Amino acid sequence: MSKRDYYEVLGVSKDATGPELKKAYRKKAIQYHPDKNPDNKEAEEKFKEAAEAYEVLSNDQKRQRYDQFGHAGMSGAAGGGFGGGGMNMEDIFSHFGDIFGGGSFFGGFGGGGRSSQRVNRGSNLRVKVKLTLQEIANGVEKKIKVKKHVECKDCNGSGAEGGSSHSTCTQCNGSGQVTRIQNTILGQMQTSAVCPSCNGEGKIITHKCKSCAGEGIVKDDEVITINIPAGVAEGMQLSVSGRGNAARRGGVNGDLLILVHEEEHPELIRDENDLLYNLFISVPDSILGTAVEIPTIENKVKVKIDGGTQPGKILRLRGKGLPDINGYGRGDLLVKINVWVPNKVSKDEQKLLEKLQASESFKPNPSSQEKSFFKKVRNFFD
Repeated sequence: MSKRDYYEVLGVSKDATGPELKKAYRKKAIQYHPDKNPDNKEAEEKFKEAAEAYEVLSNDQKRQRYDQFGHAGMSGAAGGGFGGGGMNMEDIFSHFGDIFGGGSFFGGFGGGGRSSQRVNRGSNLRVKVKLTLQEIANGVEKKIKVKKHVECKDCNGSGAEGGSSHSTCTQCNGSGQVTRIQNTILGQMQTSAVCPSCNGEGKIITHKCKSCAGEGIVKDDEVITINIPAGVAEGMQLSVSGRGNAARRGGVNGDLLILVHEEEHPELIRDENDLLYNLFISVPDSILGTAVEIPTIENKVKVKIDGGTQPGKILRLRGKGLPDINGYGRGDLLVKINVWVPNKVSKDEQKLLEKLQASESFKPNPSSQEKSFFKKVRNFFD
């Protein structure tokens, strides 16, 4: 797929100044940032696309080359970076953290001068939920008990004992990062890394909570109420934001991921939004006709079987299937007619069947369409 014009990506004119480019990129980066769009591949691609555009246009040499030759001129362009493609999120964060006033995007979206303190995030929690066809058809509220990391009640998640205060980390002066300057053959090189003393938090607890050892979280059971929408399917994964494992020291909780497991119905088979049912009737019923009860998700309904019904015929009960999860109507219940042939009969039944066997009404009489099919098959083997 061809790349979009870099100026179009940032929404600026071709004579845009450096500050205008920076402002436009900051707006796009905030809009499509992964923290604001979790598990959104499209937003992630737009985030990378904006970073690539800004990386090129904010560099005078690369911008001149791009203006002259377009995307073709960026292949193998000198100067490092990732203007030629192959971008990853780590490179973007390390290159453009200063756009938001710190060394990392994760320091927040605030204005200039803010430190880039590390924000802890709890891990996601995955559970499997078993659902019956009736629960899938109507939607259901489930209460599940999970063992997870929860906020420590003794310190309210702060990790500090008895409400004691936190002191500013002396190694990074509260920034959460330490800067190192190394002398190399190319001159001095400056690098930034997470502060090892405070793990990027910018502060140190003076007295740690004994219940959680200063982590702010403990293992415990929690009952969580979840609402399952109608129309879900086997293997589908739902997400409940913020109900996963709690984060250390008051960070951002992870998400609860719910994996749907569909229990088999004793009589009905699911085929996407349709339901299938195999109905067995006797030979006399298929000849003379009858009325039978068919199971549905809610209850049983009576269906008329016409006389002369052939095996394999499909009856369609409209709207008796499952609802579409996106609200596009409801599926049908498809009933397949199967004629049951007994393995053994009594002597009286055998005599009756022999009489019927001699009757013209019981001799096969294929339709013209069936005859045409048989003729094609015979020609094939000749």
